[in-house]
Amino acid sequence: MQRSAVDITAHTPVTSPLSDRRETPLASPEGTSRYAGRRTMGAGFERTMPRELEVSALGMGSYLGDCTDEEDRRYETVARDALESGVNLFDTASNYRCQRSERSLGHAIEEAIAAGVVRRDELVICTKGGYVALDGEAPATREAYAQWLEDELVAPGILPRDAIARGGHSLATSFLAHQLEQSRSNLRVAAIDIYYLHNPEEQLLVVDREEMLTQLRSAFELLEERAEAGVIGGYGCATWTGLRVPPDHRQHLSLTELVGIARDIGGAAHHFRAVQLPINLAMPEAARLATQALGRRTVPLLEAADALGIGVVASAPLMQGRLTTGLPDQLRELFPECTTDAQRALRFTSALPHVTTTLAGMRQSAHLHDNLGAWATPT
Repeated sequence: MQRSAVDITAHTPVTSPLSDRRETPLASPEGTSRYAGRRTMGAGFERTMPRELEVSALGMGSYLGDCTDEEDRRYETVARDALESGVNLFDTASNYRCQRSERSLGHAIEEAIAAGVVRRDELVICTKGGYVALDGEAPATREAYAQWLEDELVAPGILPRDAIARGGHSLATSFLAHQLEQSRSNLRVAAIDIYYLHNPEEQLLVVDREEMLTQLRSAFELLEERAEAGVIGGYGCATWTGLRVPPDHRQHLSLTELVGIARDIGGAAHHFRAVQLPINLAMPEAARLATQALGRRTVPLLEAADALGIGVVASAPLMQGRLTTGLPDQLRELFPECTTDAQRALRFTSALPHVTTTLAGMRQSAHLHDNLGAWATPT
Protein backbone atom coordinates (compact mmCIF):
# COMPACT_ATOMS: atom_id res chain seq x y z
CA MET A 1 0.00 0.00 0.00
CA GLN A 2 1.40 3.41 -0.97
CA ARG A 3 2.47 5.58 1.92
CA SER A 4 0.34 8.66 2.48
CA ALA A 5 2.03 11.94 1.57
CA VAL A 6 0.35 13.67 4.53
CA ASP A 7 0.59 12.82 8.22
CA ILE A 8 -3.13 12.58 9.00
CA THR A 9 -2.54 12.23 12.76
CA ALA A 10 -1.16 15.75 13.10
CA HIS A 11 -4.31 17.32 14.53
CA THR A 12 -7.55 16.43 16.22
CA PRO A 13 -10.85 15.84 14.39
CA VAL A 14 -13.02 18.81 13.48
CA THR A 15 -16.66 18.93 12.49
CA SER A 16 -18.32 19.84 9.21
CA PRO A 17 -17.97 23.51 8.19
CA LEU A 18 -21.74 23.60 7.77
CA SER A 19 -22.53 22.12 11.17
CA ASP A 20 -19.91 24.10 13.10
CA ARG A 21 -19.50 27.70 12.00
CA ARG A 22 -16.52 28.09 14.34
CA GLU A 23 -14.44 26.25 11.75
CA THR A 24 -12.66 28.81 9.55
CA PRO A 25 -14.83 28.90 6.38
CA LEU A 26 -12.06 29.74 3.89
CA ALA A 27 -8.50 28.72 3.11
CA SER A 28 -5.98 30.75 5.09
CA PRO A 29 -2.21 31.28 4.86
CA GLU A 30 -1.84 29.62 8.26
CA GLY A 31 -4.04 26.66 7.34
CA THR A 32 -2.50 25.97 3.95
CA SER A 33 0.99 26.30 5.46
CA ARG A 34 -0.01 23.82 8.17
CA TYR A 35 -1.13 21.36 5.51
CA ALA A 36 2.03 21.90 3.46
CA GLY A 37 4.11 21.10 6.52
CA ARG A 38 2.66 17.58 6.57
CA ARG A 39 3.48 16.82 2.93
CA THR A 40 6.37 14.57 1.94
CA MET A 41 6.45 15.40 -1.77
CA GLY A 42 9.54 16.30 -3.76
CA ALA A 43 10.83 19.67 -4.86
CA GLY A 44 8.50 21.93 -6.78
CA PHE A 45 5.24 20.65 -5.30
CA GLU A 46 4.69 23.67 -3.05
CA ARG A 47 3.16 26.66 -4.83
CA THR A 48 1.77 30.00 -3.69
CA MET A 49 -1.46 31.62 -4.84
CA PRO A 50 -2.57 35.21 -4.24
CA ARG A 51 -3.31 35.88 -0.53
CA GLU A 52 -0.24 33.76 0.30
CA LEU A 53 -2.15 30.50 0.13
CA GLU A 54 0.15 27.49 -0.19
CA VAL A 55 -1.27 24.99 -2.66
CA SER A 56 -0.24 21.74 -4.27
CA ALA A 57 1.27 21.85 -7.75
CA LEU A 58 -1.27 19.17 -8.69
CA GLY A 59 -4.95 19.98 -8.26
CA MET A 60 -7.89 17.62 -8.65
CA GLY A 61 -10.30 18.36 -11.49
CA SER A 62 -13.74 16.82 -11.87
CA TYR A 63 -15.01 17.49 -15.39
CA LEU A 64 -15.21 14.07 -17.03
CA GLY A 65 -17.48 11.13 -16.32
CA ASP A 66 -21.03 9.89 -16.60
CA CYS A 67 -23.91 11.09 -14.44
CA THR A 68 -24.12 7.87 -12.42
CA ASP A 69 -23.92 6.83 -8.79
CA GLU A 70 -20.94 4.62 -9.63
CA GLU A 71 -19.04 7.60 -11.02
CA ASP A 72 -19.96 9.60 -7.92
CA ARG A 73 -18.39 6.93 -5.72
CA ARG A 74 -15.22 6.94 -7.82
CA TYR A 75 -14.83 10.69 -7.43
CA GLU A 76 -15.46 10.53 -3.69
CA THR A 77 -12.89 7.78 -3.25
CA VAL A 78 -10.21 9.60 -5.23
CA ALA A 79 -10.94 12.92 -3.51
CA ARG A 80 -10.50 11.35 -0.07
CA ASP A 81 -7.28 9.71 -1.24
CA ALA A 82 -6.07 13.03 -2.67
CA LEU A 83 -6.72 14.80 0.63
CA GLU A 84 -4.52 12.24 2.39
CA SER A 85 -1.84 12.39 -0.29
CA GLY A 86 -0.88 16.05 -0.39
CA VAL A 87 -3.45 17.61 -2.77
CA ASN A 88 -5.25 20.59 -1.29
CA LEU A 89 -6.72 22.35 -4.35
CA PHE A 90 -9.98 21.00 -5.76
CA ASP A 91 -11.69 22.33 -8.88
CA THR A 92 -15.20 21.72 -10.12
CA ALA A 93 -18.20 23.54 -11.65
CA SER A 94 -21.92 23.55 -11.06
CA ASN A 95 -22.62 22.09 -14.51
CA TYR A 96 -20.05 19.28 -14.31
CA ARG A 97 -21.90 15.98 -14.46
CA CYS A 98 -25.24 17.66 -13.71
CA GLN A 99 -24.04 18.98 -10.31
CA ARG A 100 -22.82 15.52 -9.31
CA SER A 101 -19.13 16.50 -9.33
CA GLU A 102 -19.72 19.27 -6.81
CA ARG A 103 -21.79 16.96 -4.65
CA SER A 104 -19.20 14.17 -4.77
CA LEU A 105 -16.38 16.50 -3.78
CA GLY A 106 -18.58 18.01 -1.09
CA HIS A 107 -19.26 14.65 0.52
CA ALA A 108 -15.58 13.67 0.41
CA ILE A 109 -14.40 16.96 1.89
CA GLU A 110 -17.04 16.99 4.61
CA GLU A 111 -16.15 13.43 5.64
CA ALA A 112 -12.43 14.21 5.67
CA ILE A 113 -12.96 17.27 7.85
CA ALA A 114 -15.23 15.37 10.24
CA ALA A 115 -12.65 12.57 10.49
CA GLY A 116 -9.82 14.98 11.26
CA VAL A 117 -7.93 14.25 8.04
CA VAL A 118 -7.87 17.97 7.17
CA ARG A 119 -9.23 21.27 8.38
CA ARG A 120 -11.30 23.55 6.19
CA ASP A 121 -8.73 26.35 6.24
CA GLU A 122 -6.15 23.98 4.72
CA LEU A 123 -8.11 23.53 1.49
CA VAL A 124 -8.58 25.71 -1.58
CA ILE A 125 -12.01 24.83 -3.02
CA CYS A 126 -12.85 26.26 -6.44
CA THR A 127 -15.96 26.11 -8.59
CA LYS A 128 -17.55 27.92 -11.51
CA GLY A 129 -20.83 29.44 -12.60
CA GLY A 130 -22.17 30.50 -15.96
CA TYR A 131 -23.60 27.41 -17.60
CA VAL A 132 -27.02 26.01 -16.81
CA ALA A 133 -26.51 23.21 -14.31
CA LEU A 134 -28.86 20.29 -14.74
CA ASP A 135 -29.90 18.33 -11.68
CA GLY A 136 -28.63 14.77 -11.46
CA GLU A 137 -29.19 13.76 -15.06
CA ALA A 138 -29.76 15.32 -18.44
CA PRO A 139 -33.30 15.53 -19.87
CA ALA A 140 -33.95 12.94 -22.57
CA THR A 141 -34.82 15.40 -25.35
CA ARG A 142 -34.29 19.03 -26.32
CA GLU A 143 -37.97 19.65 -25.68
CA ALA A 144 -37.63 18.21 -22.19
CA TYR A 145 -34.59 20.43 -21.57
CA ALA A 146 -36.48 23.54 -22.73
CA GLN A 147 -39.35 22.70 -20.40
CA TRP A 148 -36.99 22.05 -17.49
CA LEU A 149 -35.25 25.38 -18.14
CA GLU A 150 -38.58 27.19 -18.17
CA ASP A 151 -39.90 25.51 -15.02
CA GLU A 152 -36.74 25.62 -12.91
CA LEU A 153 -35.02 28.85 -13.89
CA VAL A 154 -37.01 31.15 -16.19
CA ALA A 155 -40.47 31.05 -14.58
CA PRO A 156 -39.13 31.59 -11.02
CA GLY A 157 -37.26 34.71 -12.23
CA ILE A 158 -33.78 33.25 -11.68
CA LEU A 159 -32.70 33.42 -15.32
CA PRO A 160 -34.21 36.02 -17.66
CA ARG A 161 -35.07 34.40 -20.97
CA ASP A 162 -33.33 37.15 -22.94
CA ALA A 163 -30.12 36.62 -20.93
CA ILE A 164 -29.56 33.05 -22.14
CA ALA A 165 -26.83 32.65 -24.76
CA ARG A 166 -26.47 29.61 -26.99
CA GLY A 167 -29.15 27.72 -25.11
CA GLY A 168 -27.46 27.47 -21.75
CA HIS A 169 -24.95 30.18 -20.81
CA SER A 170 -25.54 33.40 -18.89
CA LEU A 171 -23.76 36.07 -16.88
CA ALA A 172 -27.00 37.50 -15.48
CA THR A 173 -26.40 38.41 -11.84
CA SER A 174 -29.62 36.78 -10.64
CA PHE A 175 -28.48 33.54 -12.26
CA LEU A 176 -24.93 33.75 -10.92
CA ALA A 177 -26.19 34.48 -7.41
CA HIS A 178 -28.43 31.43 -7.62
CA GLN A 179 -25.59 29.26 -8.92
CA LEU A 180 -23.25 30.40 -6.18
CA GLU A 181 -25.72 29.43 -3.47
CA GLN A 182 -26.38 26.14 -5.24
CA SER A 183 -22.64 25.43 -5.32
CA ARG A 184 -22.21 26.21 -1.62
CA SER A 185 -24.97 23.74 -0.84
CA ASN A 186 -23.58 21.07 -3.19
CA LEU A 187 -20.06 21.43 -1.81
CA ARG A 188 -21.36 21.49 1.78
CA VAL A 189 -19.21 24.50 2.68
CA ALA A 190 -20.01 27.90 4.11
CA ALA A 191 -17.74 29.66 1.62
CA ILE A 192 -15.88 28.98 -1.64
CA ASP A 193 -12.27 30.03 -2.05
CA ILE A 194 -12.27 30.90 -5.76
CA TYR A 195 -15.47 31.35 -7.76
CA TYR A 196 -14.83 31.51 -11.48
CA LEU A 197 -17.03 32.93 -14.18
CA HIS A 198 -17.16 29.99 -16.56
CA ASN A 199 -16.10 30.72 -20.14
CA PRO A 200 -17.37 34.33 -20.27
CA GLU A 201 -16.11 34.51 -23.87
CA GLU A 202 -19.13 32.39 -24.78
CA GLN A 203 -21.13 35.61 -24.70
CA LEU A 204 -19.01 37.11 -27.48
CA LEU A 205 -20.61 34.69 -29.91
CA VAL A 206 -23.98 36.40 -29.44
CA VAL A 207 -23.35 39.94 -28.14
CA ASP A 208 -20.83 42.65 -28.97
CA ARG A 209 -17.79 43.34 -26.82
CA GLU A 210 -19.24 46.38 -25.07
CA GLU A 211 -22.30 44.42 -23.99
CA MET A 212 -20.11 41.56 -22.73
CA LEU A 213 -17.99 44.01 -20.72
CA THR A 214 -21.15 45.51 -19.23
CA GLN A 215 -22.24 42.02 -18.20
CA LEU A 216 -18.82 41.33 -16.68
CA ARG A 217 -18.89 44.56 -14.71
CA SER A 218 -22.24 43.63 -13.16
CA ALA A 219 -20.97 40.12 -12.42
CA PHE A 220 -17.79 41.48 -10.81
CA GLU A 221 -19.88 43.85 -8.67
CA LEU A 222 -21.86 40.87 -7.41
CA LEU A 223 -18.72 38.86 -6.70
CA GLU A 224 -16.98 41.74 -4.93
CA GLU A 225 -20.05 42.03 -2.70
CA ARG A 226 -19.98 38.30 -1.98
CA ALA A 227 -16.26 38.47 -1.22
CA GLU A 228 -16.78 41.34 1.22
CA ALA A 229 -19.49 39.25 2.89
CA GLY A 230 -17.12 36.27 3.23
CA VAL A 231 -19.16 34.02 0.94
CA ILE A 232 -16.19 33.66 -1.42
CA GLY A 233 -12.50 34.25 -0.89
CA GLY A 234 -11.97 35.61 -4.38
CA TYR A 235 -13.03 35.19 -7.97
CA GLY A 236 -11.69 34.95 -11.49
CA CYS A 237 -12.42 33.70 -14.99
CA ALA A 238 -12.08 30.10 -16.12
CA THR A 239 -11.75 30.11 -19.89
CA TRP A 240 -11.16 27.75 -22.77
CA THR A 241 -10.54 30.14 -25.64
CA GLY A 242 -10.59 33.73 -24.44
CA LEU A 243 -7.13 34.08 -22.89
CA ARG A 244 -5.30 31.99 -25.52
CA VAL A 245 -6.30 33.83 -28.69
CA PRO A 246 -4.93 37.11 -30.12
CA PRO A 247 -6.67 40.48 -29.66
CA ASP A 248 -8.29 40.38 -33.09
CA HIS A 249 -10.07 37.10 -32.34
CA ARG A 250 -13.80 37.40 -31.75
CA GLN A 251 -13.60 35.64 -28.38
CA HIS A 252 -10.45 37.33 -27.08
CA LEU A 253 -10.36 38.36 -23.42
CA SER A 254 -7.90 40.96 -22.14
CA LEU A 255 -6.54 40.17 -18.68
CA THR A 256 -5.55 43.81 -18.21
CA GLU A 257 -9.13 44.81 -18.99
CA LEU A 258 -10.56 42.23 -16.56
CA VAL A 259 -8.27 43.34 -13.74
CA GLY A 260 -9.06 46.97 -14.57
CA ILE A 261 -12.79 46.34 -14.11
CA ALA A 262 -12.09 44.63 -10.77
CA ARG A 263 -10.00 47.61 -9.65
CA ASP A 264 -12.71 50.06 -10.69
CA ILE A 265 -15.16 48.18 -8.47
CA GLY A 266 -13.03 46.97 -5.57
CA GLY A 267 -10.06 49.31 -5.63
CA ALA A 268 -6.52 48.10 -5.00
CA ALA A 269 -7.90 45.48 -2.61
CA HIS A 270 -10.13 43.89 -5.25
CA HIS A 271 -10.78 40.14 -5.09
CA PHE A 272 -9.99 39.12 -8.70
CA ARG A 273 -7.43 36.45 -7.87
CA ALA A 274 -6.99 33.81 -10.58
CA VAL A 275 -7.60 32.69 -14.13
CA GLN A 276 -7.87 29.17 -15.47
CA LEU A 277 -7.13 28.05 -19.02
CA PRO A 278 -5.81 25.03 -20.95
CA ILE A 279 -2.02 24.76 -21.01
CA ASN A 280 -0.33 21.65 -22.34
CA LEU A 281 2.21 20.39 -24.86
CA ALA A 282 -0.31 20.72 -27.69
CA MET A 283 -1.82 24.00 -26.44
CA PRO A 284 1.14 26.13 -25.25
CA GLU A 285 -0.31 29.52 -26.23
CA ALA A 286 -0.35 30.86 -22.66
CA ALA A 287 3.45 30.62 -22.60
CA ARG A 288 4.39 31.16 -26.24
CA LEU A 289 1.81 33.36 -27.97
CA ALA A 290 1.72 37.11 -27.32
CA THR A 291 -2.02 37.63 -26.78
CA GLN A 292 -2.20 40.11 -23.92
CA ALA A 293 -1.71 43.87 -23.97
CA LEU A 294 0.51 44.96 -21.10
CA GLY A 295 1.34 48.64 -21.25
CA ARG A 296 2.80 49.25 -24.70
CA ARG A 297 3.75 45.61 -25.20
CA THR A 298 1.85 42.48 -26.13
CA VAL A 299 2.97 39.48 -24.10
CA PRO A 300 1.92 35.89 -23.41
CA LEU A 301 -0.78 35.32 -20.82
CA LEU A 302 1.61 33.89 -18.21
CA GLU A 303 3.78 37.01 -18.31
CA ALA A 304 0.75 39.30 -18.07
CA ALA A 305 -0.68 37.36 -15.13
CA ASP A 306 2.60 37.60 -13.24
CA ALA A 307 2.82 41.35 -13.84
CA LEU A 308 -0.77 41.85 -12.68
CA GLY A 309 -0.48 39.59 -9.63
CA ILE A 310 -3.01 37.02 -10.84
CA GLY A 311 -2.68 33.30 -10.18
CA VAL A 312 -2.78 30.90 -13.13
CA VAL A 313 -4.42 27.49 -12.88
CA ALA A 314 -3.63 25.24 -15.84
CA SER A 315 -6.39 22.94 -17.08
CA ALA A 316 -6.29 20.01 -19.54
CA PRO A 317 -2.56 19.26 -19.06
CA LEU A 318 -3.11 15.72 -20.37
CA MET A 319 -5.56 16.88 -23.06
CA GLN A 320 -8.17 14.43 -21.74
CA GLY A 321 -5.75 11.50 -21.94
CA ARG A 322 -4.27 12.20 -25.37
CA LEU A 323 -0.89 13.23 -23.93
CA THR A 324 -0.40 10.19 -21.70
CA THR A 325 1.50 8.13 -24.30
CA GLY A 326 3.76 8.63 -27.30
CA LEU A 327 5.52 11.82 -26.18
CA PRO A 328 8.87 12.79 -27.77
CA ASP A 329 12.07 11.32 -26.37
CA GLN A 330 13.31 14.82 -25.55
CA LEU A 331 10.84 14.95 -22.67
CA ARG A 332 12.47 11.89 -21.12
CA GLU A 333 15.73 13.81 -21.09
CA LEU A 334 14.07 16.95 -19.75
CA PHE A 335 12.32 15.13 -16.87
CA PRO A 336 14.48 12.06 -16.16
CA GLU A 337 12.86 11.50 -12.76
CA CYS A 338 9.44 10.88 -14.37
CA THR A 339 8.53 7.31 -15.23
CA THR A 340 5.44 7.79 -17.44
CA ASP A 341 4.42 10.13 -20.24
CA ALA A 342 1.51 11.36 -18.13
CA GLN A 343 4.01 12.48 -15.49
CA ARG A 344 6.14 14.20 -18.13
CA ALA A 345 3.14 16.05 -19.57
CA LEU A 346 2.16 17.23 -16.09
CA ARG A 347 5.68 18.38 -15.28
CA PHE A 348 5.94 20.23 -18.60
CA THR A 349 2.88 22.32 -17.79
CA SER A 350 3.74 22.72 -14.12
CA ALA A 351 7.30 23.83 -14.87
CA LEU A 352 6.24 26.77 -17.05
CA PRO A 353 7.02 30.09 -15.34
CA HIS A 354 4.09 31.58 -13.41
CA VAL A 355 1.85 28.48 -13.55
CA THR A 356 0.50 28.04 -10.03
CA THR A 357 -1.39 24.75 -10.05
CA THR A 358 -1.96 22.15 -12.75
CA LEU A 359 -5.35 20.41 -12.71
CA ALA A 360 -5.85 16.80 -13.67
CA GLY A 361 -9.16 14.99 -13.74
CA MET A 362 -8.72 11.79 -11.74
CA ARG A 363 -11.37 9.10 -11.26
CA GLN A 364 -9.09 6.29 -10.08
CA SER A 365 -6.65 6.28 -7.19
CA ALA A 366 -4.07 4.59 -9.43
CA HIS A 367 -4.15 7.65 -11.70
CA LEU A 368 -3.83 9.96 -8.70
CA HIS A 369 -0.72 8.22 -7.43
CA ASP A 370 0.81 7.96 -10.91
CA ASN A 371 0.27 11.71 -11.37
CA LEU A 372 1.72 12.49 -7.94
CA GLY A 373 4.78 10.51 -9.00
CA ALA A 374 5.72 13.46 -11.22
CA TRP A 375 6.82 15.22 -8.02
CA ALA A 376 7.94 12.23 -5.96
CA THR A 377 11.10 12.50 -3.92
CA PRO A 378 13.78 10.37 -5.63
CA THR A 379 14.66 7.22 -3.67
